[in-house]
Amino acid sequence: MNDTSNDTESSKASEAATGTTAGMPGPTEQPPVGPKTALVSIVGRPSAGKSTFLNTASGEEISIVSAVPQTTRNAIKGIVNTSLGQLVFVDTPGLHISDKKLNLKLTKTASDQIKDSDAILYIIDTTRDHGDEEKLIASLVAPYADKTVIALNKRDSAQSSLKKAQAFLAEAFPGFAPTRVIEMSARDDRGVNDVLKALYELAPEAPHLYPEEFYTDQEVDFRISEIIRGEAMNRLDEELPHALYVRIEDMKMASESKLKVRASLCVERESQKGIVIGKGAAMIKQIRIASLKKCADIFPYKVELDLQVKVDKNWRQKDAVLNKILR
Repeated sequence: MNDTSNDTESSKASEAATGTTAGMPGPTEQPPVGPKTALVSIVGRPSAGKSTFLNTASGEEISIVSAVPQTTRNAIKGIVNTSLGQLVFVDTPGLHISDKKLNLKLTKTASDQIKDSDAILYIIDTTRDHGDEEKLIASLVAPYADKTVIALNKRDSAQSSLKKAQAFLAEAFPGFAPTRVIEMSARDDRGVNDVLKALYELAPEAPHLYPEEFYTDQEVDFRISEIIRGEAMNRLDEELPHALYVRIEDMKMASESKLKVRASLCVERESQKGIVIGKGAAMIKQIRIASLKKCADIFPYKVELDLQVKVDKNWRQKDAVLNKILR
């Protein structure tokens, strides 16, 4: 089967699957959504807690949470509906100083999103020093300070230094409104509601962007590929996760209650293939089983997954691959 027919079949399956799930609705009914609407960009350094905040605020797993920096590659949307209104969050890649082609494209994705959003949530990791990368992000956000909320994350950690973070903010954002600087622990769901309230203060009254029952606009094939990639990242060495991506080879609804997916975990070199497969295929089995468990928690139908490992040599330097996965 050629790439064009693969894309067509997967698209048809995605449409069928999305129709079955009503486009990823939330699990329970909520009170009527209020009149405010805003597109909010979440920005910050790699592993500052952006994905954790998005998952906590949305009440569902939308974005990969991993100890490996810069795991978010796409502008991922999560939707929060409350009696105040609708906030559509875009989890942008962690901004990172590098001249590698992949990192340059990730940084451009984040920069474009900052410019186009109604509001910005800038998350600062209070457990780390605020060096050149933090200064780069602050310089990109500073021109839009009037539409920004700053969250000082990981406040409950023993390594947290709020004083250092506040000193950095005083220098980078002189005169910034203190009511829009909020201490938070996204992992423990502390301060998250205060952040949401501050963002609603910035949100205008406007028509909602998505139906009220949605918590994400991600297509089914993208969600499955991100689930697989997340499970792989959380089991492999720190360097290897950035050298892999997931390609959905084929996807079709076998029945109203069953989705069949054939996917490949693609690495850059033959030597990496063995690491992902593992001794006696133990690693790839772990990744597949964990992915299926997560799919069972998300989708209202059974997902059957055929998962293989393939080599796509030097894929991080190929524009065709990068443009496809950074959609």
